[in-house]
Amino acid sequence: MILPFKRVFISGGAGVIGQEMVRCLAALPADIQVLVGDLKPRPADFPVRFQYRQGDLNLLTEAEIGAFAPDLFIHLAATFERSTETYGFWEENFQHNVRLSHHLMTVQKDLPSLRRVVFASSYLIYDPALYNFVEVPAQPRSLREDDPIAPRNLTGMAKLAHEIELRFLQTFRAGQFSTAIPRIYRGYGRNGRDITSRWVRMLLAGEEITVYGAESYFDYLYAADTAEGLLRLAAAETVTGIINFGTGMARRVADVVEVLRQNFPDLRANYVASDIPFEASQADMTLWKSHVDWLPPTSLEMAIPEIIAYEKSRAATATIAPVPGHILVSSAAAKVPLVQAVRAAAQRLNPAIKVVAGDLNPACLARHVADAFWHMPTTTDEHLANIIAYCQTHGIGYVVPTRDGELPFWSRHRAALAEAGIAVLVSAPEAVQRCLDKLEFATFGRENGLPVITTALSLDGLTDGGRQPGLVPAGFVVKERNGAGSLSLGLNLSEAAALAHARGLQAPVFQPFIKGQEISVDAYVGRNGRVHGLVPRTRDVVVRGESQVTTTLPDAALIARLVPLVEKLGLYGPLVLQALLTDDGALQIIECNCRFGGASTLGIAAGVDSFFWFLQEAAGADLQYFPFRPAAGPLRQVRMASDLVVSC
Repeated sequence: MILPFKRVFISGGAGVIGQEMVRCLAALPADIQVLVGDLKPRPADFPVRFQYRQGDLNLLTEAEIGAFAPDLFIHLAATFERSTETYGFWEENFQHNVRLSHHLMTVQKDLPSLRRVVFASSYLIYDPALYNFVEVPAQPRSLREDDPIAPRNLTGMAKLAHEIELRFLQTFRAGQFSTAIPRIYRGYGRNGRDITSRWVRMLLAGEEITVYGAESYFDYLYAADTAEGLLRLAAAETVTGIINFGTGMARRVADVVEVLRQNFPDLRANYVASDIPFEASQADMTLWKSHVDWLPPTSLEMAIPEIIAYEKSRAATATIAPVPGHILVSSAAAKVPLVQAVRAAAQRLNPAIKVVAGDLNPACLARHVADAFWHMPTTTDEHLANIIAYCQTHGIGYVVPTRDGELPFWSRHRAALAEAGIAVLVSAPEAVQRCLDKLEFATFGRENGLPVITTALSLDGLTDGGRQPGLVPAGFVVKERNGAGSLSLGLNLSEAAALAHARGLQAPVFQPFIKGQEISVDAYVGRNGRVHGLVPRTRDVVVRGESQVTTTLPDAALIARLVPLVEKLGLYGPLVLQALLTDDGALQIIECNCRFGGASTLGIAAGVDSFFWFLQEAAGADLQYFPFRPAAGPLRQVRMASDLVVSC
């Protein structure tokens, strides 16, 4: 098969058809680039050379898909319920069928790269009066593309709605991209949710199967054939509009049971009468045959042994199921915006992920905006086993530490936690220690050529009486050597006042006071040690050491100076660098917090997508596929109290 496309985007590519399609594409020349998006985690056998985006594609941005620049879009993503749709399917269908299809074309319809769209529609669009019968049908009804339509359920309605949307777009964009809409018949395949796969699993477990409507006919289309057929249809660029896709040869449900019996001689089946109408449908493949030089070759007799072999192999290699991947925010306290930011990132990855606020204080405010709360123990070594046990019991796969004092604990034990299936957003122990100890940080900076403000244990220890080359201090700064020192900070003090202030501290250090504009720098360093995103911001109003009003500083030259400096620190994950810009343009680094900062939510708004990037990296994704896209202009954040009213 020759595919005249080089950049293929597949939505819903972790499903049964998508995985078969990826196998097909992996066999094609290596210059084909593939991006697969799905809510599910990256499959274990997914080709390394293909890109994978885990998350809700309703949140895919035009900039993100534009960076990949697909020339072929194959839309497989959908949610459905095999039998009668339940009341709860109302919202799910809208979110992951109606809304998703509309959104994915919204972010792609104006891409110059896009040449071809293939939307996997369904025969459920046709009027069920054509193929549903009260009496046992003598033969199946062949459905044609021009037969009457009346979707029989919400899934069919969603498919028809997007067919009409695509028809609308073609009136404006036919010169840019072509659209093919295959109406696909009854799918089944390896690792499927269909009844055939479910029956195979039951039979392998020695269970009896229950059979409804044994005399019904379905046009069974094997997923591997579906995948190849869709790619062949994509390659036939002159084929547009609606086209049936099945085998054209329906089989009775009883035939499926008999093929299973050939492979399971001891099969036990309970045939149950039902008031559900008999179905008897198959695809009229006349139009397909006239345009696509290929027909699905796989019969039930060929496919079912493959499904059985797959299920046996899966059972033999089965391991403990991975944790669902909920997130613990430790020391959550009153960090409401931080918890909300973590929840927003989690929802983009998978709406099923829950955020647990953990804190020593059972009355902490953050518990009210989290999905759950844990009155957790202190983060000390004697509680490590209990913390791991809690995380595993409650399906926590990620930990976001938020307090300086707990960073050494999480860092020290991050390997043990990783072995337990828990990823922690924390740097290596030596890097954490370096940031917590201001004297060590200054020493490291001096040894590595970083413009870190001189720090000493005494005033006498400051170079040249407190002077730095080219800088004349107006006074002295005194702070605690370890941890966050903003609350005990002595600023612009005389020599006598500095010594007096130091006597009230546990482990004071001294720095020269340098006049200049104080800035904070929000950055994220990936697992590769490279800065993935960086935004400086001014500290316009500071209260108790934190920015109450802060404004981004989109200065390309400043950012270019900061990136290599940050990378020398050897950190991982989010960080906040405090620095000074002096009147003569010099940059002086004050200190670095190797965690998400109090006002760093502005960094997220400006493009430093720290929590989402962490979740993607922890899931095995390469951040090159999630590029940093800074906000176009300055943004200002004002931190203020707000009220939350909830039902109780």
